[in-house]
Amino acid sequence: MEYLSDKSSVARMDKNLEKISPFELKNRLIEMADESVKQMAHVMLNAGRGNPNWIATEAREAFFILGSFGIEECRRVMNMPEGIAGIPQKAGIAQRFEEYLKKHEGDAGTDLLKRTYNYMLMEHAADPDELVHEWAESIVGDQYPMPDRILKYTEILVRDYLNQEMCNGQPPQGKFDLFATEGGTAGMCYVFDSLEENFLLHKGDSVALMVPIFTPYIEIPELARYDYDVLNIPADTLNEEGLHTWQYKVEDINKLRDPKYKALFIVNPSNPPSYQLSKECVDALKDVVTRWNPNLMIITDDVYGTFVPGFRSLMADLPQNTICVYSFSKYFGATGWRLAVIALHEKNVFDKMIANLPRKRKSELAKRYGSLSMHVEDMKFIDRMVADSRQVALNHTAGLSLPQQMQMSLFASFSLLDKENTYRHAMLNLIHTRLKALWDNTGFILPDDPLRAGYYSEIDMLVWAKKFYGDEFVQHLRATYNPLDVVFRLANETGLVVLNGGGFDGPEWSVRVSLANLNEKDYIKIGLSIRRILNEYADKWESGKK
Repeated sequence: MEYLSDKSSVARMDKNLEKISPFELKNRLIEMADESVKQMAHVMLNAGRGNPNWIATEAREAFFILGSFGIEECRRVMNMPEGIAGIPQKAGIAQRFEEYLKKHEGDAGTDLLKRTYNYMLMEHAADPDELVHEWAESIVGDQYPMPDRILKYTEILVRDYLNQEMCNGQPPQGKFDLFATEGGTAGMCYVFDSLEENFLLHKGDSVALMVPIFTPYIEIPELARYDYDVLNIPADTLNEEGLHTWQYKVEDINKLRDPKYKALFIVNPSNPPSYQLSKECVDALKDVVTRWNPNLMIITDDVYGTFVPGFRSLMADLPQNTICVYSFSKYFGATGWRLAVIALHEKNVFDKMIANLPRKRKSELAKRYGSLSMHVEDMKFIDRMVADSRQVALNHTAGLSLPQQMQMSLFASFSLLDKENTYRHAMLNLIHTRLKALWDNTGFILPDDPLRAGYYSEIDMLVWAKKFYGDEFVQHLRATYNPLDVVFRLANETGLVVLNGGGFDGPEWSVRVSLANLNEKDYIKIGLSIRRILNEYADKWESGKK
């Protein structure tokens, strides 16, 4: 079979498979694993995707019981036997909501609704009728989003959540403006698009990626529309034992001092290594921005930040330079909900650079956004993103759907009101138990590290080849086998699907294992299989030397 591990098979496999996205390669691996299942009575285990096999229940229960209230409110206005109702009315709706909560006391989800309602009244002096009316309209989805960027009370709740989770409860002065988007992927597309449309990035500009990184960040800059000149900053530091720390060298970060680098893209904690930026790396970036490259635009994808206790995003430490994209998908088991926000500080270099554009560019932007405002020059960059997301002319239909924003609000409030961090502790324990099962059964060593999220794990086979068998064996592997051989063998021989770390611009002989979507016993099998393959490579090498 063409995946088999000899030089001729490597030639047959050629380099095409190495070039395609690991998420596309995954389909080939699944086909092989499926065939293995049929022929060898294996159970296919797919650790290739990060879709979690859990959900957060309480916020969903609150959503469903709020739905019943919303229907009651609509039927109160009009109730036709054919199944037609009216729309929620604001007058007196808060009192009716309080009565509804009393009536349903003890029902699943009621307590969270009650506590969220009280939180908004006590912490933010929300107008009760205005608040509940927004919720009622959100749950039944009877209106276009208004404001289109994000609903008033959704923004308040989610901002509090980001201050807690992304800023470790210590946000910078001022506030963040938010744009609710259909998942983190859409958010990132909007960022790329608006940076171009507003002349903040141009085709061929120099940008930097902190790698390994989620593959779209590698692939998008290569598209003909952008064709950026990309500097890769690798997480290639090793500790005294020769093991990866998955951090970045300060001297590599210092390359960003050159103002030719317009933007930096980072996933923090990283994907696939799953490590938060160290303080040394953050301090180096702060020095770059403060002293050398003050207009450096930082775009950070922080979806895994909630899996690191005490996490602090670059949005907290470099708020004026940073756009943060945060998704609710992983932490709450809600990838199908498509819930994310773009966060941008009210005082930022993006608005500043737009204000300093040449007159000709300003005239072009005035023409582009002129149908939305008589004072285009005052439009914030984040509001331009909203307009760009709907080709400007369809701006009136922009915005994340009301039910999605409502569920986002409830996820945010659930976490805000979990003062004992019960959910977080249980979630981290779940992830770390699986991580331990994986690594204990590889026979490899995974040092304790408070910066590790553990949502994924990246295993560099060459590190362990060197540690167990020496440099000569490493040279043999490089010369004899294709880096994809490991993932193909796992799929073909054992029905296990993992992704190749090289597809994320990580070490080419590494594999990415998701700790989110299988059970503990499954990671035992994956760990044993990875070690078996390494030992088989070594046994064949040793026998060939005799």
